[in-house]
Amino acid sequence: MDFELLQWEPSLAPSLAESANDARISRWLRDVFPYPYSLADAKKFINFAQNAGESELNFAIVAEGKAVGGISLTRQPDVYRRSAELGYWLNPACWGRGVMTEAVRRACAEGFARWNIVRIFAEPFAGNAASRRVLEKCGFALEGVKKRSVYKNGEYSGSCMYALIKE
Repeated sequence: MDFELLQWEPSLAPSLAESANDARISRWLRDVFPYPYSLADAKKFINFAQNAGESELNFAIVAEGKAVGGISLTRQPDVYRRSAELGYWLNPACWGRGVMTEAVRRACAEGFARWNIVRIFAEPFAGNAASRRVLEKCGFALEGVKKRSVYKNGEYSGSCMYALIKE
């Protein structure tokens, strides 16, 4: 599947709202990612992404002119300033097609090129096998499992710490 990583812009709001409005996405993400996902949520996020500043990279994953996912890198503060956190999501219609693996590769390359960082990390929920596979395909190493670290939808689960180190 062909796609581009583009800056978020207001014209993507309708397709963002449509693509993100799926419980199969939100179940694996932090509560800040709403479900249901409305057009108002999309506009609010795009405004945030456009004004996030130099410590964030927020990309729309765009296929055939529509936002089908998102990926971001967030530089960390203080003693963690040489690290960035990776986060991402993808519409289920695009799952299993290599889109996110390639998007992660591109976003990480951009983060390492743009910032003086040595580490990019991600913390998928332990049960999110597909997300964990994406990270492993991209060279991320599992550093540990944090037991009962996530409380989502009334249940506890673990999360996994993955990192990609720039040598």
